Amino acid sequence: MDADDVATLVLPPVLDLKAVGGLHADLLAVRGRPLTLDASQVSRLGGLGLQVLLAARTTWAEDAQPFAVINPSEDFTGALDLFGAPDLEPVAPLAHDPSATDPNSVDAREHRS
Repeated sequence: MDADDVATLVLPPVLDLKAVGGLHADLLAVRGRPLTLDASQVSRLGGLGLQVLLAARTTWAEDAQPFAVINPSEDFTGALDLFGAPDLEPVAPLAHDPSATDPNSVDAREHRS
């Protein structure tokens, strides 16, 4: 991966209802590329802002693209704690679990009553 391929977005100081539309558009513009979000300027994180960030993390995992949040401000990490939210670390790409849909798999048979 070339460093030029990594998209870096600086999150706005206030991530609330007014900011999520622009953030969503910015994220769509860089989808399919490795992403770094700089949270150093965030002074307030609202619930909708958090939802957009969590959705982005999941989307980048589904696309098997790197995702990272760098330089989180104290306000940003404090808001994550208040929400009881994860630290927005990357998640592994979602994998298909055949035992979830195959009633004859060993795992599925073990869980039948």
